[in-house]
Amino acid sequence: NVFYNVNKFKGYGKLSGKNIDDLESGARIEINEEKKNPLDFSLWKKAKPNEPAWESPWGKGRPGWHIECSAMSMKHLGETIDIHAGGNDLIFPHHENEIAQSEACCTNEFVKYWIHFGFLNLNQEKMSKSLGNFFTAREILKEHSANSIRYLFSQTHYSGPLNFSKELLESSEKGLEKIYNLVQRIENIKPSMADNLNTFENERYLFAFESAMDDNFNTPQALASIYDFIRDFNKFLNKNDQVAKNDIIKAKNFLTKTLTDVLGIVLFSTEEKGESKEDDLIKLLIEIRQKAKLDKNYSLADEIRNKLSELGITLADSKEGTTYKISK
Repeated sequence: NVFYNVNKFKGYGKLSGKNIDDLESGARIEINEEKKNPLDFSLWKKAKPNEPAWESPWGKGRPGWHIECSAMSMKHLGETIDIHAGGNDLIFPHHENEIAQSEACCTNEFVKYWIHFGFLNLNQEKMSKSLGNFFTAREILKEHSANSIRYLFSQTHYSGPLNFSKELLESSEKGLEKIYNLVQRIENIKPSMADNLNTFENERYLFAFESAMDDNFNTPQALASIYDFIRDFNKFLNKNDQVAKNDIIKAKNFLTKTLTDVLGIVLFSTEEKGESKEDDLIKLLIEIRQKAKLDKNYSLADEIRNKLSELGITLADSKEGTTYKISK
């Protein structure tokens, strides 16, 4: 066996904030008389029966767990990498050991930024294959959209635990409805070319969003800035009968830049929301209903609304036009 002597590396513990002298002897580490310090870790392990092994200057054996990661990252990314991610449970000793061996080897800073994720829990337990309490992304996508999954994850900071459940996913979809409703409202607006129209300033919302993301990817706060925009832009639309084309463009750009480009939530696209021939049919019925109202055939207009309602499709009339919402 070949061990790394952690006492020889002055920076050992700088990632986890642990002090070698304060660590209890043998804590989380199996006692081994071959080591000078219980925290010393394997760079090379001697061969065992029925295990893969390779020849080396120290005899037949295999690489240690930690050295594998350093070797792979150096081969493909170089001696210094920008971002290294992993679960919170890997900070110590695994990532601490990666730093020690990599920086002792090359003397360069091994990683510029570390990102450590919280656990994904199911019914308050860590989701894992070993516990059998897990489901795949493919299984979830059969019942829910990718948007709703991304939105749910964005509601919790990446470093904290996320208690995943189908109930939370359904709640996430309801939260997305506020976004979709504004998107549909924006798409239905007929911009005015009149002069001296009131304008909506959205720069402060973008600044708030970017500030939140710059603060260690604070996605919950970033979402809050988006909902501030949604609330205030809806108020703006309610107060103004005419809206300038530039305001519509800026609103679309804001939602696209924040939700789609950064958080991966697709908007202004029929594909992600599952629109299809059924949606085209609903829009056709809305047009027929609108014509019936213009012809003062209110009984037909009401019948279309009522029949759609029986199917779980709610119509909402406004000065921008008629929008619809499909209930599950």
